[in-house]
Amino acid sequence: MAQLTSTRQKAFLRKYALYLKYVMIVASIAVIVFTLPKQAKFRYEYDRGRIWTQKDLVSPYNFAILKTPQEIESDQQAARRSITPIYQLDEDMAAQAVEGYKNDFEIKWHNAGINEKQKQFYLQIGENLLKEIYSKGLLSLNPKYQQVQQNYPITILNKNVATDKNTADLFTKEKAMAYCSQQLAAYKSLDQSFVLDLIQNRLQNNIRYDDKLTNRLEKEVLDGLSQTRGMVQKGEVIVAKGSIVNDLVFQKLESYKKAFEDNARVNGDPRLVLLGQILLVSIVISLLIVFLYLFRKDIYMDNRLVGLILLVVTAMLASLSLAIKLQLPNLYYIPYCIVPIIIRILFDTRLALNIHVLVILVAGFFVPNSFEFAYFEVTAGMVSIYSIKNLMRRGQFLTSALIITSSYFVAFLGISFIREGSLSSIDWADFVPFVVSVMLTLLAYPLIYAFEKVFGITSDITLIELTNTNAPLLRELAFTAPGTFQHSLQVANLAENAIFSIGGNALLVRAGALYHDIGKLENPLYFIENQSSGFNPHDKLPYEESAQIIIRHVSKGIEMARKANLPDILTDFIRTHHGNTRVDYFFQSFLKNFPEKFVNENIFRYPGPIPFSKEQGVLMLADSVEAASRSLREPNEKSISDLVDRIVKYKLNQDQLKDSDITLKEIETIKTIFKRMLMSIYHVRVEY
Repeated sequence: MAQLTSTRQKAFLRKYALYLKYVMIVASIAVIVFTLPKQAKFRYEYDRGRIWTQKDLVSPYNFAILKTPQEIESDQQAARRSITPIYQLDEDMAAQAVEGYKNDFEIKWHNAGINEKQKQFYLQIGENLLKEIYSKGLLSLNPKYQQVQQNYPITILNKNVATDKNTADLFTKEKAMAYCSQQLAAYKSLDQSFVLDLIQNRLQNNIRYDDKLTNRLEKEVLDGLSQTRGMVQKGEVIVAKGSIVNDLVFQKLESYKKAFEDNARVNGDPRLVLLGQILLVSIVISLLIVFLYLFRKDIYMDNRLVGLILLVVTAMLASLSLAIKLQLPNLYYIPYCIVPIIIRILFDTRLALNIHVLVILVAGFFVPNSFEFAYFEVTAGMVSIYSIKNLMRRGQFLTSALIITSSYFVAFLGISFIREGSLSSIDWADFVPFVVSVMLTLLAYPLIYAFEKVFGITSDITLIELTNTNAPLLRELAFTAPGTFQHSLQVANLAENAIFSIGGNALLVRAGALYHDIGKLENPLYFIENQSSGFNPHDKLPYEESAQIIIRHVSKGIEMARKANLPDILTDFIRTHHGNTRVDYFFQSFLKNFPEKFVNENIFRYPGPIPFSKEQGVLMLADSVEAASRSLREPNEKSISDLVDRIVKYKLNQDQLKDSDITLKEIETIKTIFKRMLMSIYHVRVEY
C-alpha cells in the first residue's frame, strides 16, 4: 500500500511539473508579445547605393515626400536667421537715470573741488549726455545672435508698437562710455573722470531682450515649416527593378514607409498584428522547448532550469521592446551577446547558439535593416560563444570582449564598404554603439553570479574558484592528508586530459577530482597514501571493520561537502567515484582467512550509485588507475599498459560505466592518455 501511495505521489508531481512548464511557456510568450511594439511591419529592406532587386514598387496611394533631417535642419537654421529678436523699451529709465545723476552729483560735487559757478555746467553736461544716450537706446548684445553677425536687426516694442532697428544704431554700455569720453574731451577745464564715473553708475539698459516673446515667435515659425517636399501620386513608380537606390529614391522609400505605418496604425486591425506576433513568438519558444526535449532532456525535465532559460530570453526581448518604445538612438547599444554568454557558461555551447539565433530571429522583425542586424548579431554571438568555449580564468571575459569588438569591427567595415564603396565616406561614429554594447556585455559576470544563487546552478566561474587549492577544504586536505591531496592532484590531471580529448567539461571533472576524496579527512591514516611510518592501523582490525572505514569515506565526504556548501554537481563525484564496487582487498582477505564463514558481500561493497555522466565515469577510471599505479614495483611501458587495460576491463565487466554515456572508442582514447601520462609521471623511457 505504501509503495502504491508513493507511486501515485510521484505521478502527481510529474503531472504538476508538466502543467507548471506549460504555464511558464505561456507566460513567457505573453510577456514577450505584450512588450513588443504593436505596429505593422514594413515588408521591404533597402539602403542607399543598393540595387533594387525586387519588382517595380508602385505607390498604392498618394503620399508626401518627407524632407531629410539635413534639409529640415537647414530650413530651421534659415528660419531662425529670419527672426528678429524682440526687445521691450522702458521709457521711464531715462528720467530715473537723470534724476539719479543729479542726486549723486549733489552728494559728491564738494569733494571733487567744483565751485558754485561750475556746478550748473557739470549738471547740464551730464544730463544732456544721459538724455542723448537713452533717446537713442541702451541695450546688451545677445551672444546667441552675435555668433551669426556682430550687429543684427531687432524689433523694439513700445506699448505694443513695433519699431525695427539695428544694434549698430544703438548704444551698449561700452559704446556709451566711449561716446561720453569723446564728447567730454572738448572741455579742457572739465574733470572728465568725475563726470564719467557718475554717468557710468547711471547706465542701465532701457531696451531689454524679451526671451519669452522671441522664443514664442521662433516656435511659431519653426512649427509652420513644411516637413515635406513634393508628392508621389497613386500609381507612380517609386523605384524600378534593377535601379540604384539613390538619395532621392531612398527618401521616397522612407516616406512610403512612414505613410504605410501611419495608414496601418489608422486603418489596420491591431488584433491581426497581435495574432501575428503571438504566432511568431510561439514558434520560436516552441522550437526552444523542442530542442531541450530532443537534445537536453536533463534540462527539459528540470522546471527550474527551463524557467531560467525562459527568463533570460524574455528579458532580452523585453529590453529590445523597451528600447524601441524609448526611441533609443541606435538599437545596437543593446548587449545582445550577453544572452549566449550567460547560457554558454551556465549550460553548453549548442544551447547557447540555438537560443541566440532564436532571439535574433524575433528581434529582426522589429529593427531596421533586418539582414544587417542579423549578420552583426549572429556572427558576434557565435564569436562570443567560441571565445569562452573553455573558460579557465576570469580574464577570459576581457579577452572575449576584445574578440567580440574585433568581430563587430570587421563586420562593420565589410558592410560599410558594400554600402558606401569608399573608405572616406564611412561615419566612424556609427561604430560607437557596438563598443558600448560590448562593454555592457561584461554585465554577464554579475548576472551569472545572481542566477547561480537564485536557481542553484554551478557555472564554470564557480568551478574556477573551487579548483583554487587555497579553498578551505583543499587546504585542510593538503595539511591533514597530504598523500590523499597529491593523489587527488594526479587524478585531476589524468581525468582532465582524458575528458578534454573525448569531449566534456574539463573544468568540472578537475573540480570533482580535487574533492572526490575529502571524506578521508576523518581517518587519514587508514588510507595507505597517508601512511609514512610503516604502521598500518588496519592490522589490528577485523576485515569487515576495515572495509567499513574505507567505504565510509564516501558518506563522510558527502556530509563534509554539504556542510561546506559545495554544489550538488561536485557531491555527485564523491558519491559515484567508486560506484557500487567491492573493497576487494579486504573481501578477498576475509575469504582467504575465513573460508568457512558466511560473508555478507554488501559489507564490502560501496553504496553507489554508479557514474551517470561522462565526467564521473572518467574520474572513476582515473582514480582507480592512479591508485593502482602506486603499487607497481617496476613501472615500465608494459606494466603500466597492462595495469590500465586490466582496471578498465574490470570496471566494464562490473557494469560501472553503463550509465556514463562513454563509448568503446572513447574508452580506447582514455586508456591511451592514461598510459602516456603515467609513463611520463614514472619517467618511463619508451622503447622504439
